[in-house]
Amino acid sequence: MSRARRSNDWGFPRWRSYDSSREAVAQRECDRHGCGEAGLCPAPKSPNSPDRWYFCQKHAAEYNKGWDYFEGLDKEQKAERTKAEQQESAGYAEASHYGWTGSGDGSRSADEMRALEVLELEADADFSAIKKAYRARAKEVHPDVKPGDEEAAKQFQMIQVSYEVLRQAEERREWKG
Repeated sequence: MSRARRSNDWGFPRWRSYDSSREAVAQRECDRHGCGEAGLCPAPKSPNSPDRWYFCQKHAAEYNKGWDYFEGLDKEQKAERTKAEQQESAGYAEASHYGWTGSGDGSRSADEMRALEVLELEADADFSAIKKAYRARAKEVHPDVKPGDEEAAKQFQMIQVSYEVLRQAEERREWKG
């Protein structure tokens, strides 16, 4: 006579998932030498290759840090592809609360980066450098300094808009507690 075995699913409803079992599950380890974390993040071994590395989150971030999605494209092609991808994903928007990190590490938006280009500043410029560059550039092309110069007036407007974008971004970043 067979012996009755204990089970977790006593009739309906089932108390465990349909594919669960009590055996140990094999888990892939991170492919980084010396790391014993779970390798849950696949990363390509080379561009356009089906082979993948499997890293933990820390090492996946380290691996992807230097990845340039637009490598090999000139500035116009880069702008075209960016515009096309933004149109494809127009329904998705990044939440503003993800901008918690410091400047120069990918926390600036595309608008802020364009504003920094107009002011001829690096991506990691702090707000005091932004203010200084704005004042210096505005003095060069101000309509009172160059009256009747259409090009100078356009540049002055671009500088003003750029500064306003960066000022508002800085206000959002500051903690007003």
